[in-house]
Amino acid sequence: MNMEQTLILVKPDALKNSLTGYCLLNLSEYHTGLRFAGFKVVHVHKMLAEAHYAEHKAKPFFPALLDYICGRIHWPENPEKRRVIAIVQQGPDAVKKIREICGPTDPHVARETHPGCIRSLGTIQIVQDCSGKTVDRRIDNLLHASANAEDAEREIKLWFRPQDMPPAMHAFPTDRSDRHYYYQDGKLFTEHGPGRFCLLAPNDIAWKSDLDALRLIAAGNTVQISLESISAKYLINEALPEE
Repeated sequence: MNMEQTLILVKPDALKNSLTGYCLLNLSEYHTGLRFAGFKVVHVHKMLAEAHYAEHKAKPFFPALLDYICGRIHWPENPEKRRVIAIVQQGPDAVKKIREICGPTDPHVARETHPGCIRSLGTIQIVQDCSGKTVDRRIDNLLHASANAEDAEREIKLWFRPQDMPPAMHAFPTDRSDRHYYYQDGKLFTEHGPGRFCLLAPNDIAWKSDLDALRLIAAGNTVQISLESISAKYLINEALPEE
């Protein structure tokens, strides 16, 4: 069975402009030949946004990018509307098929080269600093789609827990936690305390790569993946005191 999976995010600009139905129609199993493996509505907190766009952290448009995916740009006065739809699709050549349906990242290029694709309905916004000087541009292109299989694995594990999709559709190894793990202020704990968020409890299923890293961190070892990128998915839709 071909288990290739890819992550799709229906971004705040698509939701605000009532393009959700159009996006989902184009992403349907009939049009793609792929299967939906995961689907959820997500309030994007800062930790999740920073982990998702970590490669752009040093770039001048990074703060605007976070505001965009967190919904603060499109709903500055309506926090209850700030959300994205996160989707996992699975099947042969899933990454390639979805990127073809979405079209080029730049909406202007999409309109010229792939008229009618989803991103051809997007826009480009100028990004200015606090003095009003133009520093970059922000691409509002309606959808995120994983660029390759390696990115897809990282992104799916960032946005979805194993419990968010059927067991038969787990494309990556899982494991069961044998203890409690809590997160607070950038630190990992194995005992409950005031203000700590429970990431995992005994017998909870998690991605094996997450549990391997958590066990190493709890033992005082250094790991390449950040604690925030591990914790982000387990805190999705929690009321975090962050913004």
